[in-house]
Order: sequence, then C-alpha cells, then structure tokens
Amino acid sequence: MLSEFDLIKQFFKRERPGRADLGIGDDCALLTPTPGRQLAISSDMLVEDRHFFKDADPFMLGHKSLAVNLSDLAAMGARPLGFTLALALPAADPVWLAGFSRGLFALADAHDCELIGGDTTKGPLNICITVFGELAPGHALRRDAAQAGDDIWISGTLGDARLALAGYWKELALPDEDHAQAAQRMHMPAPRVALGLALAAQPIARAALDISDGLVGDLGHILAASRVGATLDADALPAGPVLARQEQALRRRFTLAGGDDYELCFTAPVSNRTAVLGAGRISGTPVTRVGRIDAEAGLRFVDAQGAPLDMKLSGWDHFS
Repeated sequence: MLSEFDLIKQFFKRERPGRADLGIGDDCALLTPTPGRQLAISSDMLVEDRHFFKDADPFMLGHKSLAVNLSDLAAMGARPLGFTLALALPAADPVWLAGFSRGLFALADAHDCELIGGDTTKGPLNICITVFGELAPGHALRRDAAQAGDDIWISGTLGDARLALAGYWKELALPDEDHAQAAQRMHMPAPRVALGLALAAQPIARAALDISDGLVGDLGHILAASRVGATLDADALPAGPVLARQEQALRRRFTLAGGDDYELCFTAPVSNRTAVLGAGRISGTPVTRVGRIDAEAGLRFVDAQGAPLDMKLSGWDHFS
C-alpha cells in the first residue's frame, strides 16, 4: 500500500531543475517572478460525477485537469510558470496514478509549466489545481476592457464537446466514430496559450475570456464587466468538425451554449483585424470574427443575412 509521501515521490516529484527556487517537499514552494512582471493566478476544481465521469480515462483526466487552468492563463495573455495540485483519492491505485500523472506532465512539459507543490488526501475523487503565470503590467486581457465597436472573435471551433456529452446522455444518436472524435474535444481540450500571448503582446485584443460554460454565458461576463452589449452572428460561429455535419438548429444551440470548449472569446478594435489574423497564424490557431460589441446593453443574435433571431439560451451554471 502506497503512503501519501510514497505516492507523491513516485508519481509527482520530478528530479529536474525548474523555475521554483524551492518546489515539492517543504511547507511552501518558493517562486520568484521575473522582475517587472505581474503574476497571474487561477484555480479550478474538477469533481467526479460533476465535471467528469466516474470511469474517465486517467491520462485524459490528467491532461484536462491542467488544461482548464492553462486556458485561464491564455485568456489573460499570461505565460505559464508553475502549478500546485491538490488531489483527493478514494484509493492510491498505482495504475490510475501512473496514467493521470503522464497526462498531467505531458501537457505541463508542452507549456514549460512546473508542478511546485500541493496536497493529497483520501476521499471522493477531487482534483484542484492552482496555476501561476506572468505577464507585462498593463497587458492583461481583462473582462472589463471591451468597447463599443470592437469585433468579437472566437478561437478554434465550438460545440463538439457538447455534442459528445449529448451522445453520452443519449440525447441523440451518433455513429461511434463521430462520437469518439467529438469526445476527444471534451476530454482533451487544447489551451490556447500561444494565441493569448500573441494577443496580449502589443496588445492586439482588449478583453478576453475562455469559453468553459458556453459562449452565451461567458460572453455575458465581458458584457457585464465592460457595461456594453453585443450582436452575434449565430451562423458565423465556427462549429466543430462533427457538429458541422448536424442540422442548423443543433449547430446554433451547441456553438452558442454548449460548454467545455476552452476556446478564447476576445474583442479587438476593427483596426486590428489584420493583426488578429496574424496572431492566429503565428500561434497556429484559427480565429473567426463572429460579431460586434454594441453600446446598447443586451445580447442579440442574427443569422447569416443579418436578420434577427429569437433565441433563448443561457450558459452552464453549477448551482442551477
């Protein structure tokens, strides 16, 4: 039987130089930020049977646990530095831990983000990560910075994660191959760190956030914080490759209010359109212009011809 400290040493402590002046093994980690930079800090908790299925693949779960945090750094335009991991486990299963840690560290290494500490305990499976990043003062892509007249942009594609969930919940029938492809987006989201860094470098964008609870709900946070409204072209939204083959009403619903996409939604001045497209090319991330910020409060939808759409949609709420 693995003890708590054996578990940490075997699966999570890595013998290699890192950014932390002091990492795993003491009461606190010591992390010195680059002089003249601000720290960006975010936490996310993933709870079994709430955020992931009981039999979730541990490699994919390790990836997603860190990906959702890196996505928050991307939305602020911050470069990842390190993270902590608080892990409650029903049992110290070496096979599960090996898969989980491989998935976690594969993504961490891809973004040069070091595990610097955390905690483990016995209990229902619960994963809480706090991530640390840095950025230049005044360059953060804050939610309260959108201005009337800004373009609204989306990275990547939307809706395949929600389509996969609909398949799991038996809301609709999907061919096995299609469901497996959509489920990859649900279980292995790609944090858009490189795009966030490119958008914040100038900065090119004004306001940004990552889409975790559905575009309608998440964009609403920018609108509220910036005291503006918006108009979205429901047919310009970039649907995932599997969702793109579905009928129009489903495409609109899942791209607008799907959730679990972890793409970036950001606003930028019209004069920066060429620069936004350049940031997409530099980062290897597709970007799509999908609407505009309005002075008038509220969120409005139009179709490809600009005709108003009457759609009642809301984002995901953990307590609704």
